[in-house]
Amino acid sequence: MAPPPGGLVVAFDSDPRSLDPRFQTDANGARLGDLLHVALTRADPTGRRVPELARSWTMEDRRTVVFHLRPDFRFADGTAVTAADVKATYDAVRDPALASPKRTALAALSVIDTPDATTVVMHLTDASASFLDATGLGILPAARAREADDVTTGAGPFRLVSVVRGDRLVLAPNPYYPDGPPRLDPLVIRIVPDETVRVLELRRGGIHLLEDAPEPEMVTWLAAAPTLVVRRAPGTSFVYLALNLRDPRLADRRVREAIALAVDRDGLVRYVLGGAARPATGLLAPEHWAYAPAPARRHDPRRARRLLARAGYPSRGRGTPRFRLVYKTSAQPLRRRLAEAVQADLANVGIAVDVRVYEWGTLYADVRSGNFEMASLAWVGVTDPDLYYLAFHSTMVPPAGYNRGAYVSRVTDRLTSAGRRTFDPLERRTIYARVQRRLAHDVPIVPLWWEDRIAVHTRRLRGFEPSPSGDLRSLATARLD
Repeated sequence: MAPPPGGLVVAFDSDPRSLDPRFQTDANGARLGDLLHVALTRADPTGRRVPELARSWTMEDRRTVVFHLRPDFRFADGTAVTAADVKATYDAVRDPALASPKRTALAALSVIDTPDATTVVMHLTDASASFLDATGLGILPAARAREADDVTTGAGPFRLVSVVRGDRLVLAPNPYYPDGPPRLDPLVIRIVPDETVRVLELRRGGIHLLEDAPEPEMVTWLAAAPTLVVRRAPGTSFVYLALNLRDPRLADRRVREAIALAVDRDGLVRYVLGGAARPATGLLAPEHWAYAPAPARRHDPRRARRLLARAGYPSRGRGTPRFRLVYKTSAQPLRRRLAEAVQADLANVGIAVDVRVYEWGTLYADVRSGNFEMASLAWVGVTDPDLYYLAFHSTMVPPAGYNRGAYVSRVTDRLTSAGRRTFDPLERRTIYARVQRRLAHDVPIVPLWWEDRIAVHTRRLRGFEPSPSGDLRSLATARLD
């Protein structure tokens, strides 16, 4: 099907699970949610919160935040966005009956007052330096905020026109957007699961923009096309090996360190990714305001073998492994190649790895339930460093949080709890620097890389800038020549 005149066609590999900000949990849903909805604040490329619907905010005290709203935002149906809409949206998410996955993030919120149409006062149950990260929730009309079905009416630069599951979504400019309606009309999201088909369609002109980076050799082939341009930018998506510390072998720090030393991260970046990443030391990329350098482990198989022997797993002779681990991964070609490379690296130090490939939903369910030994996962769009609390505090084992490997450390618990209560940015940065050094020592996960953002698009597209987090926000101001 030919692209519509004046419209831009973007390819996604899968349907967004939800376009409703109350229920969004997947990356594709969040990317489109940014275009359909506005929030009180949004994150800038360094992870700091900046104004969006709220033109400013103040901390009246450690438990009271006052937001002053811009009066010029309107929903796509023409009605003004007011404090009542903000209150209704947040109250709906906090209601257990709605079963919103965003409810946990608002646990610190007690009461919301709306003294007038452009003022929102949020009262917290306890001092929470990370609470502003929860103000990225898209705002819905008050009249619809408690509906159980998906609500897509927002005040973002685009509005949703139609959805055909498994095929496409069509967006059009929101004529009331205060910064000016977008010039891309329509914006079509095509759902193309097969990477080869996506690449061929991009080369033929049936797709204009592809942000889900294809295989390195395909990027090289696309770069040779005179009608296309390849854009690269440092990214913040963090890829890592998850380790289950419930396993008595992986509970030993020496074994975890041996795995980290055995994995050749520089080689993985060079040969698996074609150089399109930076070897990582932890969750936060160097551009983040709270990033601190942590000791990086260089590839050292000899030292890995010594550590395994000290941990009670001596060499058992050629062809006989010290022990075996099961590595679970998704069926995505890149993740399968990563698993095979890690399998070879660990075999070099005497650890046999059985690679098992699963559909993403099954893999994610197994990881959440603790039914894994080792798995490859990624964090996308890391903003507030409070993620360290959610991912590594001993009380945050699922379903409470994201500590899927059941890591326990009194030092990490104390530091990440202090980070939540400390409001001064310099003090918080100091605390999270210590967190990063502690995790580098304990190795509850094995950091692999921060993925580069690679976008391939038609040369006719102007004004689009790849985002470190992979969002599509700049399409609001882009145009087609």
